[in-house]
Amino acid sequence: MLSTSAHSISWVKPDMTEEEWEFFRHPDKQDYYRRHGIDWGRLLAASDRGRLAPYPRSDRLLGMPVTLSYDSYEDYARYLARAKRGYRRSYAKMEEQLQRTGTLALKAPIILQCENEALLFSGYRRLCLAWNYGMVPFVWLVPLT
Repeated sequence: MLSTSAHSISWVKPDMTEEEWEFFRHPDKQDYYRRHGIDWGRLLAASDRGRLAPYPRSDRLLGMPVTLSYDSYEDYARYLARAKRGYRRSYAKMEEQLQRTGTLALKAPIILQCENEALLFSGYRRLCLAWNYGMVPFVWLVPLT
């Protein structure tokens, strides 16, 4: 799928195994996993059933609230623009490459869907990059039914 503005980003299917830290170590996401009985094996099995879905800047996707999406500019300023240097560095590198070449191929951010509630599992910086350049990013929406 392709998002466009004066710049463009091609979104590709992410590799869930590269995001293992988000499952086992991210403290803010543990409650979501517990409430929905999600373990790593179940998540890996479900990841192949995912699909690319457009995610306009919002705290909702397809009518579902998305926990930890931090969609407002104020959220961006708090969680990314003023974050520690190491966290900002990968965003800055993506932004520089987008400015230099005009196009990027990025792994789609991952959103988990359980019942009528979603969680931004990974890819916040990639979402911000697209949103900040006026693009509608595509996310890998993983249904956990």
